[in-house]
Amino acid sequence: MSRITDTAPSGAQGPSGVPQIDANLRVNGARYRLRLDTRVTLLDALRDHLGLTGAKKGCDQGACGACTVLLDGKRVVSCLVLAAQCEEREVTTIEALSQNEQPHPVQDAFARHDAFQCGYCTPGQIMSAVALIAEGRAGSDEDIAEFMSGNICRCGAYPNIRAAVRDAAGG
Repeated sequence: MSRITDTAPSGAQGPSGVPQIDANLRVNGARYRLRLDTRVTLLDALRDHLGLTGAKKGCDQGACGACTVLLDGKRVVSCLVLAAQCEEREVTTIEALSQNEQPHPVQDAFARHDAFQCGYCTPGQIMSAVALIAEGRAGSDEDIAEFMSGNICRCGAYPNIRAAVRDAAGG
């Protein structure tokens, strides 16, 4: 799937006088060519330009983890990454985790362990957990707590989140 937006030359200025770029993004296996203000974050490109609203805008300062996505398989807080930095890199969002309408094992574990209350932080928590498990860092509750510490749950569902990660990791 490919989507091309405005075709004005790269470097042209937008309505605000800020330079525009053509960003070629690979998101969830699809390619997109977007005309963006050079200051647009990956989070805003995903939400506002591609309609992928799974990553949540929490603090907009990189402190809460609600906007966590995978960039080339590594977790990043997308509010601190410029979309221009993601040129030809693979971005994976919560929308891509389930396959054939079957939840990802981490999503399934979060549901089984009731690892959410309001649910706002859940997409970021799940994306971080997927990367944590892939990194082999789910050895103990202490490891899970340490490596998930960038993801804040204001409802305090941490024990259930740790149990879900431990379960999904096979422990």
